[in-house]
Amino acid sequence: MFSLPKDVTIIEVGPRDGLQNEKNQVETEVKLKFIQQLKEAGITEMELTSFVSPKWVPQMKDAKEIMTRADLVERSIALTPNAKGVELALEAGANSLAVFVGVSNTFNQKNINRTTAESVEALTPVILKLKEQNVFVRACISTAFYCPYEGKVEVDEVIELCRQFVALGVDELSVADTIGMANPVESYELFTRLRQSFPSVLLTAHFHDTRKMALANIFASLQAGIDRFDSSAGGLGGCPFAKGATGNVATEDVVNMLNSLKIDTGIHLDTLFLAIDTIAPHVSHPIETGMYRLYQNEKG
Repeated sequence: MFSLPKDVTIIEVGPRDGLQNEKNQVETEVKLKFIQQLKEAGITEMELTSFVSPKWVPQMKDAKEIMTRADLVERSIALTPNAKGVELALEAGANSLAVFVGVSNTFNQKNINRTTAESVEALTPVILKLKEQNVFVRACISTAFYCPYEGKVEVDEVIELCRQFVALGVDELSVADTIGMANPVESYELFTRLRQSFPSVLLTAHFHDTRKMALANIFASLQAGIDRFDSSAGGLGGCPFAKGATGNVATEDVVNMLNSLKIDTGIHLDTLFLAIDTIAPHVSHPIETGMYRLYQNEKG
């Protein structure tokens, strides 16, 4: 009989990953209310914003205001693509920073115009400096299962890239099924290998729900011993460099599944639904996740 953890930590990525590619420009006040309600729902770790060029990601042009005005959670994460982003995020009061790189060279070049090796090289002095300052660093590993350009990504490639970040002293690895093509066997195998290889690093699984397999992949990852998962309220999000890839797995659906398994997340669904109610009128598509539809039907 397999064992499951008693507790799971949900890292809410809706305010950043969920909104960064949203076509509608969401007002800062709406984002702040969304973040506040997510915190009230019991979220303790959250990606709030991204310090990137507004030219490339207009949705994140209010990053400084979000970080300085938001009621911060225990771990308030800002995505920072480079040294300049890191500087701006720290000035704004971020207590945790995220960097990102794709295992796939082609994906990485399409995303940030660098190979994977070039990205690691550029991030190395940034991470080392942050760790000297005792800043929490989260490394987001994209295309850990499949690449929209190169196809299947080998497990050994993922392990090697993660090993480089662990050697630099990162605190967390968020390993992503960026285009939502992984299956539960692949998820179990990769996260089992990651746990064996990096027992002292926080390991987080990040699944997209393109083929409606995210919950199955989460269950397989639980069996592999993973107890941290990224998710997005309302299933918001998507990948601009992966045609057809849909949003992140919905926080409300993950919490509901974990509740049914008697696994505690500390998250209150009723309050989480209020947060989704806040953001739903401001995004360009209807929110139709399983639990949110049920909530709307019951609300009448």
